Amino acid sequence: MKIVLVILLLTIIPLSFAQNLTSYEVSFENAAHHEARISATFRKIKAPTLEVMMSRSSPGRYALHEFAKNVYQVSAVDSKGKDLSISRPNPYQWNIGRHDGQVTITYTLFADRADGTYSQVDRTHAHLNIPATFMWAKGHENRPIKVTFQPFDKNWKVATQLPKTKSQYTFTAPTLAYFMDSPIELSDHQVSEWTVKGDNNKKHRIKLAVHHRGNEDDLAEFTRRAKAVVMEQKNVFGEFPDFDYGEYVFIACYLPHVDRDGMEHRNSTVLTNNISLDEGEFKQLGTLSHEFFHAWNVERIRPKSLKPFDFTQANMTKNLWFAEGFTSYYGDLLIRRAQLTSHEEYLEIVSSIVNQANLVPGSRYFSPEGSSMMAPFTDAGTSIDETNFRNIFFSYYIYGRALALALDLSIRSDFPDKSLDDFMTMMWRDFGTSEKPYTPEDLQMTLGKLLGDQGFASNFFAKYVRGQHIPDFQKLLTAFGLSLESKEKDRVYVGPLEFNFNGEAAIVASTTAVGTPLYRAGIGRGDQIVKLGRRTIRSQELWDKALEQYKPGDNAVIEFVQRGDTVLRKIDLVSNPEVEVNKLDQEKSTDEQKVRLLSWLGSDKE
Repeated sequence: MKIVLVILLLTIIPLSFAQNLTSYEVSFENAAHHEARISATFRKIKAPTLEVMMSRSSPGRYALHEFAKNVYQVSAVDSKGKDLSISRPNPYQWNIGRHDGQVTITYTLFADRADGTYSQVDRTHAHLNIPATFMWAKGHENRPIKVTFQPFDKNWKVATQLPKTKSQYTFTAPTLAYFMDSPIELSDHQVSEWTVKGDNNKKHRIKLAVHHRGNEDDLAEFTRRAKAVVMEQKNVFGEFPDFDYGEYVFIACYLPHVDRDGMEHRNSTVLTNNISLDEGEFKQLGTLSHEFFHAWNVERIRPKSLKPFDFTQANMTKNLWFAEGFTSYYGDLLIRRAQLTSHEEYLEIVSSIVNQANLVPGSRYFSPEGSSMMAPFTDAGTSIDETNFRNIFFSYYIYGRALALALDLSIRSDFPDKSLDDFMTMMWRDFGTSEKPYTPEDLQMTLGKLLGDQGFASNFFAKYVRGQHIPDFQKLLTAFGLSLESKEKDRVYVGPLEFNFNGEAAIVASTTAVGTPLYRAGIGRGDQIVKLGRRTIRSQELWDKALEQYKPGDNAVIEFVQRGDTVLRKIDLVSNPEVEVNKLDQEKSTDEQKVRLLSWLGSDKE
């Protein structure tokens, strides 16, 4: 209710008279060297000392990023322009005392990474993630905000979910939380937009703002595909979210100097890729699909442990297997249902899902809930010491989508006329529309309520969510006329292995996977493999040829150097454990299997 009242206040009272307003001025005179100059004015300060912060984390990310490291040339004045002294009690806070109730703090921001977490300023654009860009003041979080830009280029337009004003370069926000969740792109980008109908025929405007070096035909084709995916996502939930200002904005940068990423926000999303739409053959659609699904799942169907989001520390939740993993599952599935890929293309993705679930060693150490709680260390978190994450951690994105696949197939097989779509819809109705944060227990109870079987829900969560069991995908897929077959059963397998070739030395580049022949032989990161059998290893080609001498079940002597010592070990050679998902022959599949497959994946691409 408080947010609604503030929005009404902004629409009734001119911003110039809003005495509690926090205002920002941003210019880019030194854009060529990736600098922005920013002033923030805080009014009606009640505390004797104003505490100004740079965020340490960002919505949608769970690790610390310490954005203050790129802030310098900080100064402050009062309402009369008098210089004020600044102290810095910690690396991400500035304190200003002896003010007259108003402080303007000015600083330089260095920004040269365009993705969903950081900011980038250059001659082509100002790509701004708000927590990475703007200081904020303690005690002023619920005050309205105005931000005004002085563009570097007169052709720059602005793409953002922030409410507009009469000036094309001035925007508002009802609170700091909304401001922090509102990325901004200033550039000479292309825009396409269309209108969709939501609940009770309410109209929503969808905008696609693309900063790229492509042509209008590229944008038109990407728009066509985006429209199809947007409608398939609406079909899952039955309606669009009630976007706060009547529109949703895809903010896309597809340029050589940006980094690949996607980041969801309440009424917008950031999409970045260093490959053009044409060169990528519109594969960027996968990120668009994933992030738009977040408009329901995460932004409104939100874990209780992430609401409110804390900008001063890492944010942890048990629920990323659902929030990110189920979103990943639907990201690909709904592209298939939109008939933008074929059954065969989607089954290649299913093969990948099954292989990743079956072969990931991390399930020995953590449950999906435990993996979710590792996000502050793994979700773009940085450190310089070596970790054993390759063995002990598994991605809640990847394993979560495997749980979504398993649950979807289980529901469709065991509970006629129900599917994972119905579970997502019920979560939307019970928690999303009212924006009531959910707990892990709520997820389980909602599944049981949908199916009329709390025992099934309890067993699934005990085994696969809180436990470390791997679903039986062979059994699950058979019910849909699909089979799991060995991909290369005659090929020798020793485990995933990457080399750094230092001259002619074959140096193992990363940690070997627990349980693989290489791991059992004692080989690890930094070791030099000298020989396999009689073959000396000096290149990837020689390693591949050395393996080709053998067949599964053989053993061989491997020679390697480990921290100065030469070691000889006998290594057991096994067959490649990877599988692929295939359709059964038409005459071998039953009508029931065919109906289930059609209901799950939709009709095949013509």
